[in-house]
Amino acid sequence: MNRARTLATLAYVAISVSCVAPARAAGTAEPAQDSDQTLRAMRDEMARSKTRLELKIPGTDQPVRPYYVEYRLLDLDIREIVAEFGTLVSSTQGRNRFMNVEARVGGYKLDSSNFIGDESFRGFIGSQGSVGIDRDYDSLRQDLWIATDQAFKQAVETYSRKQAYLSSLARQSNIDDFSQTQSVQVIQPLVVADWSNRRWEQEAREASATLRLFPDIYESRVTYYLVSATEYLLTSEGTEIRTNRTYAAVEAGMNALASDGMPLNHLYAAYAPKAGDLPSVDAVRKGLNVSASELMALRAAKPAEDYTGPVLFEARAAAPLLAQVLGPAMSGSRPPLAFQPVVEQMLSGLGGKSDWTGRIGARVLPASVSLVDDPGAREFHGTPLLGGYAVDDEGVRAQKVTVVDNGNLKELLMSRRPGPDSNQSNGHGRSGFLGDAKATMSNLFFNASDTMSPADLKKKFLDECRTEKLEYCIVVREMDNPAISLLHQEDFSELLASFGGGAGTGDRLPLLIYKVYPENGREEIIRGARVIGLNTRALRNLAGVGNDNFAYNYMQSQLAGFAGTALGAFGSAQGGLPASVVAPSLLFEELEVRGARGEPKRLPLLTAPPLTAGR
Repeated sequence: MNRARTLATLAYVAISVSCVAPARAAGTAEPAQDSDQTLRAMRDEMARSKTRLELKIPGTDQPVRPYYVEYRLLDLDIREIVAEFGTLVSSTQGRNRFMNVEARVGGYKLDSSNFIGDESFRGFIGSQGSVGIDRDYDSLRQDLWIATDQAFKQAVETYSRKQAYLSSLARQSNIDDFSQTQSVQVIQPLVVADWSNRRWEQEAREASATLRLFPDIYESRVTYYLVSATEYLLTSEGTEIRTNRTYAAVEAGMNALASDGMPLNHLYAAYAPKAGDLPSVDAVRKGLNVSASELMALRAAKPAEDYTGPVLFEARAAAPLLAQVLGPAMSGSRPPLAFQPVVEQMLSGLGGKSDWTGRIGARVLPASVSLVDDPGAREFHGTPLLGGYAVDDEGVRAQKVTVVDNGNLKELLMSRRPGPDSNQSNGHGRSGFLGDAKATMSNLFFNASDTMSPADLKKKFLDECRTEKLEYCIVVREMDNPAISLLHQEDFSELLASFGGGAGTGDRLPLLIYKVYPENGREEIIRGARVIGLNTRALRNLAGVGNDNFAYNYMQSQLAGFAGTALGAFGSAQGGLPASVVAPSLLFEELEVRGARGEPKRLPLLTAPPLTAGR
């Protein structure tokens, strides 16, 4: 999958910046008395829409008016540098501005949103488009005027279709469509992007040249992303927000073939709230060298066999595992109302519906475990966390939420779309590129009062292996993220065809997995394994928890069909929503690991051409 050309556009890069923690140090702030023509145009057009927008429908006495109007705008500066084996593939820098207008008719109880009709999904997606980058007042007002007209007319049509569909149901939901909230005003000074402090193209060259030392790597790609944005949100309720947000990333994917033709892949990823905080080129080279060495070890490893027994996820694997399992579970918002049952079946198959809904007060995790989602956290033991923000993408102030306390479910993450357990947002309505705001984690902390040192946890793991008289047991050291590690779309599509249907029921993709022999502790890396049935129910009965918390920064996918599902943890900087998970090692008493399957690839007819070690 060539992510630089297939999964991403500048619009999709915009996904990632919409919820990064505000960062004023990204550049030079303009004077406090700025004359922001963007803000002025949005205010003036909003005032006109609130007071004068209406549609007279023949046969009715009262004209239809929107009860809610929302303007969102992203002003983006993006730099992307791609290199492979020490040479630049591309280096681009551009500025774009995108807007979204949403209008709702009806009322908070029942409105035009959250409905997938027989023709398309129309709820929560208003008129979108690009606008001029010159911040011209008249041009933007013209764009907002047309977009508001289109969004309002579309909302009227959708509301009529939704009412017709609801009238055909024997039983209708009593859950509101939209929650009320207090208006918020947050206007930060404008910031100009400045990435001149480092030689980014040269760093990309030098970093990617490290992989020249590994001639058995068939393909590799190292990408630097630098993103700066100003985000605007104005609503007819009185909310006015202008915030500056930045993030930066280095992502690398690499692939090879084993001698039997099994395709193998590996990745390296590093993220930072600001470009200057990215790892140095020496640190990136070191990380790439480790990943490439592990890929070579996988290439020489034996294929995995079917296994059932204890599995130990070390902290570096446990954190991304929890991101996959808990992401959908903690969302308390109601899924969209679907005209066709197949849509609901698809959401269920991909893990897009929370299995914690309706279980407030029930035990969902071990009695010693608590889950806290804190958008206000900025770092963990010196590691910056990416998921922070002050106000969410629906204009609600961020709140620290204790989701689970002593194993019992206390509260789910909520956007302004109510659910069965709550009708109020707790500031977790997050979204990608001006799209549907979903109840989404920010910085998640997995805490436990009853923990063990890594050495004691490993001992308990081996003791259980001996008790069951198993020849070996399984340790997972790192999880895969195919959105980064796979370099070709066809490989990604093939993976989804074999994996996507089981993601909702607990299929997981380990990247580094080892056999550990209990008689002497010897370890042996294996390849091609997949963990089966690891869902929230498996977490409820953990056999042990370590005290070695690890901070994992990653991107939640916002691609259509991925966002909010079990595949949501497979994101990249080109199309992801920043998030963090802090978690320790986890021991499972019994899991099923499925051995290597799939069709092998044909090996190249000729050996790879020689590469010099340096460049």
